[in-house]
Amino acid sequence: MTTAPAVRPGMLPPERADHYLHLEGACTVATEALRTARENIAATLEARAMMCISGAAGNGKSLSVNASLRLLAPHNSYRIAFRARPTPRDIRHELFRALGLPGEPPARPIEFDAVLKDALARGFHVLVCDEAQWMSRECFEYWRYLWDDPATDIAVVFAGGDGCAKVLRREPMLASRVYIWQQARPLTLSEVLATIPAFHPLWEGVDADLIALVDKQAAHGNFREWARITKLATDGLAAQGGTRIDEHLLRQVYDRIGIST
Repeated sequence: MTTAPAVRPGMLPPERADHYLHLEGACTVATEALRTARENIAATLEARAMMCISGAAGNGKSLSVNASLRLLAPHNSYRIAFRARPTPRDIRHELFRALGLPGEPPARPIEFDAVLKDALARGFHVLVCDEAQWMSRECFEYWRYLWDDPATDIAVVFAGGDGCAKVLRREPMLASRVYIWQQARPLTLSEVLATIPAFHPLWEGVDADLIALVDKQAAHGNFREWARITKLATDGLAAQGGTRIDEHLLRQVYDRIGIST
């Protein structure tokens, strides 16, 4: 059995952090999208390549990447994410931190790049760029620059909104280096009915028609919306001393998320 890596900068988050609101009791379900992501990431790692998994928010991109890498490369995956538009300088500093390099970051870009490339040449590294939709063409080019160096031994996984795939595809020099493209899509109704009862104990034994109704009215196959609804419904049951979800409780949840039915 694979043991968890020691705590370090840039490590993959714990499984509970994959779920929106750190939803207590939520389980990672092996959906078709997750299985596909695992196969694609395994192939990317084997080829020492780059891949892009993109799609709308809440469709499970980060969860799929994190869950797959915990299985495939828990000790040598390094995750960085940006919440605003980064520059290549930001990427340099985030990589320096994630790789746990000693001392102070070099002041000059040429020296900084030499330090990073030297570190990335010492063993295989999986570099995960989450929220990649924030990156510009110049940032993607910087990743290509690191990956193209014959001395580095890396695979790169981009996970982000549709914007990151659009930027990559607009530039032939970049797009030609992406080995695998995966689009994260909402769950279909049949996937919802198979997945949601296993996702959280709240939905175990709930009538399929009610689950289908929640998906049609509010969740729309989006895992993040299902987590939000589940959290609010769980809290509502606890406050009321209830044990089973029903349409009255759902109406209260819908009021809190601004949905009228």
